[in-house]
Amino acid sequence: MSADDPIYLDHNATTPLLPDVVDAMLPYLHEHFGNPSSRHLYGRRTHDAIERARTEVAALIGSDPDEIIFTSGGTEANNLAIRGATARASRRRIVTSTVEHPATARPASWLERRGWDIVRVGVDAGGRAYVRELDTAITSATALVTIMHSNNETGVFQPIQEAVRFARRAGACVHTDAAQSVGKVPIDVRAMDLDLLSIAGHKLYGPKGVGALFVRRGTDLEPLALGAGHERGLRPGTENVASIVGLGAACALAQCDLDAQGTRVSTLRDRLWERLAQAIPQLALNGHVENRLPNTLNVRFPQVSGEALLAATPQVAASTGSACHDGDESASAVLLAMGIPARAALGSVRLTLGRTTTESAVDRAATALARAWRALAMAGTS
Repeated sequence: MSADDPIYLDHNATTPLLPDVVDAMLPYLHEHFGNPSSRHLYGRRTHDAIERARTEVAALIGSDPDEIIFTSGGTEANNLAIRGATARASRRRIVTSTVEHPATARPASWLERRGWDIVRVGVDAGGRAYVRELDTAITSATALVTIMHSNNETGVFQPIQEAVRFARRAGACVHTDAAQSVGKVPIDVRAMDLDLLSIAGHKLYGPKGVGALFVRRGTDLEPLALGAGHERGLRPGTENVASIVGLGAACALAQCDLDAQGTRVSTLRDRLWERLAQAIPQLALNGHVENRLPNTLNVRFPQVSGEALLAATPQVAASTGSACHDGDESASAVLLAMGIPARAALGSVRLTLGRTTTESAVDRAATALARAWRALAMAGTS
């Protein structure tokens, strides 16, 4: 990014590739071209690189390497987890939440159209799934519980440990979409007692088009695609070697400074909130004050549309949770599920920080957003 580029505050959408990740990938885009399934030297080189990456991914989340299945990204990992875990199930219920990413919500809806009972647990005003509803919903009829680890819009952590406890009582399988959490906060699949966990490479400074699914040893999973025996037969197709190597490198880098980066970005996030709150009366936080990702700030600007605010602030690259079709803007389904009125929810903007964010950038972003808000609010009341 050049000095003239907007301040990038959209790290929950995607992260830039770290230079060390690019360096790790380059040999597998140039000289190391072999098919990992080939038995000769060229194949062994790429095969060994994939296995090193598998070890690096596993180390970040506390699993064994053979429990990591590489995919094309978080969406495929979620589909493989949800549709694969239910393909042979005799039970016909899935318990999920009302604030899941479409990569989880749509596979659940696909099963619902095929006769499955999908129970969507509501969330409180802070965006966290109701524990009592989870307790009631997870019964002996439940095949799978799929609850995201943290919400992509608000950053709010979901009650995964409670969900696991209820699922174990009922004998159900547990999956979590951890695409937003892996690489930002500590994850230990053993301590969490998970069966399935999804990872997306481009959310933790790795390349797009690669992800992984943790599959706990012994978990019964049906592949979605048919082919040769790649990835323990669960994900056939010649591996995307360079991107897998990049994902491994990104995971190794994340493990080196996970706590330090979390502390740094949370400090900057709070600074951004304080600067905005001082300048904008009635600014509101969407989500829990503390129980959220260290980099995520979702704020509700009064009297203006979030889309209009960002359009008026070209100095900042961020996003809203709204859907905009043919000029008609609709409020974020996540914020509506939290009980925020639609008109107020339309004023929301998601500001997500990352490794490249500096204190100076935060201050400049706050100044630019506040200035644009004042201009829009005055125009709206004049």
